[in-house]
Amino acid sequence: MDQRTLGRSGLEVSALGLGCMGLSAAYGPATHKQDAIHLIRTAVERGVNFFDTAEIYGPFDNELLVGEALEPFKGRVVIATKFGFRIDANGKQIAGLDSRPPHIREVVEASLKRLRLEAIDLLYQHRVDPQVPIEEVAGTVKELIREGKVRHFGLSEAGADIVRRAHAVQPVTALQSEYSLWWREPEQDVLPTLEELGIGFVPFSPLGRGFLTGKIDAHTQFDQNDFRNRLPRFSSEARAANQSLVEVLSSLAAQKRLTPAQLALAWLLAQKPWIVPIPGTTKLHRLEENIGSASVELTLDDLREIEHAAAGIQVQGARLPQAALDMVGH
Repeated sequence: MDQRTLGRSGLEVSALGLGCMGLSAAYGPATHKQDAIHLIRTAVERGVNFFDTAEIYGPFDNELLVGEALEPFKGRVVIATKFGFRIDANGKQIAGLDSRPPHIREVVEASLKRLRLEAIDLLYQHRVDPQVPIEEVAGTVKELIREGKVRHFGLSEAGADIVRRAHAVQPVTALQSEYSLWWREPEQDVLPTLEELGIGFVPFSPLGRGFLTGKIDAHTQFDQNDFRNRLPRFSSEARAANQSLVEVLSSLAAQKRLTPAQLALAWLLAQKPWIVPIPGTTKLHRLEENIGSASVELTLDDLREIEHAAAGIQVQGARLPQAALDMVGH
């Protein structure tokens, strides 16, 4: 698989990464451990070398899984993880934001052990903590980089102003935020800022949490523990209204003998050479399908056609519950 450099940082990764969260949390029962390890290792064999996790996925379970799965590939893969939440005493639930410097250090030490690493390749602040100046956060990560415990600094779901302030203290290698054909807000302020500063962009949920694959409709029943049950954009009414976007994608994809998912990922890859999507999956055949998108080349005419078709569709429903939207500011 082709490699991409995240901005001007010099960090080279595969054009597509693998978001590992869904193997342990959020979309229903966790994948059986050995099946999950097999999927992650298959991704490595197929050229993926960029893997995304976080302490709160589980909590902790996903880092443990990723650490075990990728231990044989040390030095050949790039592992990204995140800090920024406080987890309750039982280690079961998020108990609020916490990016205080001492807490960042605690999380890093624990993550290093779970991931079986000497240094975290890319450390993101998971969500901006309004109680802690971003300069303090960036300064703490800067110290951790000097100490050899972290190699690169990232932010997640941060706005342009926060990115600028953090970058002035410690160069930001990558910003991770939601971005896809059904959530394009980053194009307004964030992407121009990243291009100006030389920062890479890592879109999560590049397939609209599965909706853009064309395998979900208004009648789809999710597992009771699937967090999409709580998302306004996944109400049955919103899914019915948003089906028109999938129909357009499916029609355009069929013309190029692609799946809707492959077209959606290829569109993202075509936006900027420093964009690296991290689709997640629990299924090997979906992994292969997603990887296939990395070799798709869309022409300017293709991109104009997609743009024209998508422009006429108003996606219905908020992407997150209100409490989560308040946390990220949009």
